[in-house]
Amino acid sequence: MAIGGELRNTSVVKKNEPDERTRDLVARAILEGGPASAALLAEKLAITPAGIRRHLDSLIAERILTSRDPYQSEVPGGRGRPAKVFLMTDHGREKFEHSYDDLAVSALKFIAAQSKHGSVKAFADQRAAEIENRAKASVDQAEGISAKSKVLAEFLSREGYASTVSSTPIGEQLCQHHCPVAHVASAFPELCEAETQSLSRLLGTHVQRLATIAHGDGVCTTFIPHTQENHNEKSTIGAGA
Repeated sequence: MAIGGELRNTSVVKKNEPDERTRDLVARAILEGGPASAALLAEKLAITPAGIRRHLDSLIAERILTSRDPYQSEVPGGRGRPAKVFLMTDHGREKFEHSYDDLAVSALKFIAAQSKHGSVKAFADQRAAEIENRAKASVDQAEGISAKSKVLAEFLSREGYASTVSSTPIGEQLCQHHCPVAHVASAFPELCEAETQSLSRLLGTHVQRLATIAHGDGVCTTFIPHTQENHNEKSTIGAGA
């Protein structure tokens, strides 16, 4: 899908198609990888510094991206003032895949059948349960929190959440770089709450939401602590090495 094609001004000369494809790759890299500096994007996509700046300027002008100072956790270290990072705007996310139609149909069916106090929470719980049921078989086959988290991230990516998982000494960090229902969830936080509970049930452990796109963060971040059993297993392996 070409972002530029949807935003192209018909009163100007048609944009160069290779440039358009590259600009889409830049936008996709930020959507799937989260906020990133120009230098990191240039290295990741093998684009010259001048080239990446040109594409970033174009995407900002089209309101696909915006820039801000990096959070401390996003600064890898080094001297000097940290470079700005670029992140996807709500307008930019609208140009990518969404499941609004599916959500709207499900919501209308549910509300039509049951309209009473707490119906939004009940709908959110039902939607989360449906996603949970589709993921359960795959996640249950994995052993250990790390493996389960990886399988879950792969499943969520297929669902349109552009998910990744990374390990820390005390647990896993699941990042969802795209949320197909971000606009709805910003108005109805019950959707995020139900999803968090679903992730906890799938993984069989308590999880903690650290950030959400619906609340204005660049990425939905969920911390998954290692269970005591998992920690003991890692310690045993390390001792026997």
